[in-house]
Amino acid sequence: MSVHRLDAFQACESALRKRDLKQALYDAGKVVMDGVLLTLHGDAHVERRGVEVRVFRRNFFKYYEKEVFPVTLEQTLAPYIASGGGDLVEIGYQLTVNLTADFAGIDRPQRTAQETERLIAITKKLSEGATMVHSTRDKAELEAEVGAALTALDSEFLQASVVRREALLRAVAAGEIADTESPRDVLTVILQARDELQMDHPQLVREIGFYMQAGAHSTANSVIHALHEIEQWAGDDADRWARLGDPIFVQHCVHESLRLHPASPEAWRTATCPMHVGADDVATGARIELDLFQANRDKSVFGADSEIFDPDRAVPSNVLRSGLTFGIGLHTCLGRELDGGVVAKKGADIESCQFGIVTLIVIRLLALGARTMPDDPPQPDTKTTRPNWGRFPVTFTKV
Repeated sequence: MSVHRLDAFQACESALRKRDLKQALYDAGKVVMDGVLLTLHGDAHVERRGVEVRVFRRNFFKYYEKEVFPVTLEQTLAPYIASGGGDLVEIGYQLTVNLTADFAGIDRPQRTAQETERLIAITKKLSEGATMVHSTRDKAELEAEVGAALTALDSEFLQASVVRREALLRAVAAGEIADTESPRDVLTVILQARDELQMDHPQLVREIGFYMQAGAHSTANSVIHALHEIEQWAGDDADRWARLGDPIFVQHCVHESLRLHPASPEAWRTATCPMHVGADDVATGARIELDLFQANRDKSVFGADSEIFDPDRAVPSNVLRSGLTFGIGLHTCLGRELDGGVVAKKGADIESCQFGIVTLIVIRLLALGARTMPDDPPQPDTKTTRPNWGRFPVTFTKV
């Protein structure tokens, strides 16, 4: 099989828009990723996305971040505030796993710390499986662990969540309750369209597992990268720290960090027919590897200092501040506005801004004076070749 690698921004953007290129990065993680929205192609992808996108509406994102998430944020941070800090990897997962569960459709009836920890453990294992192509571990051993995690997700959480939603949907159909009383989440819309989608239960488990790992894993990592970049940028400069009191400026910081640290540093595609990609003629079955990490640092697009964190960076009007981090075209991340919000312009009305979950978390951490500690520095995640953090201890200096 021939391999073609692209790292220029325009070439990668163009390739991401080609409908005859099929997702290929997650083939190694089929145990959890086989047949999920991200790996589907063609009509099957369009049909599945058309159903699930019903959950991801801007008005609901805004309601969620203004009304629901602030409560979750304070409840989750409370014990860490009391102890004066904690591991931001742990804090990030605590915050994002419940958020992701709300959108995926996983009920947590007990609402205990133990229940959350169990769901986090399952979600982390599913994340390992999805990114198996970059894992440093024994593949057979990891695949067995991921299979067990899927079974646990199903038996401990998903089955009861399905039963409750099916009962509510029957009540809606019978006119016993209003449609607005049924949950607004991915699981519910899938159950409503089950005949249309022809999705069996094992596929349903993988689909919900995919949403759990993708949402929690990427959001938690984005928070940590953003806080790390901000701390490095501000350093001992009091004026820079003062600027971070502006939530719009913090959102710009977050998007600059998202550009530098895409959740997936690369995207792989397989050509389903002969085509021209980048500067090459590509045969059917060839693999195209898109280096999004480098594309997001393309000097011709982002300037001569493209590898430097600069929240004041000027970008072309037709380019997102986050670059290609959330994808382009049919495979654009459905949670882009949930995580990153809608980029606000300087001077915008703060009350009407949609900042995104990552920005809201970073704003709160900055308000607490979150700082890394020289005697307990952050450590990379050694289980993967992806540039993720394994530990990121912080102290809250303003508690």
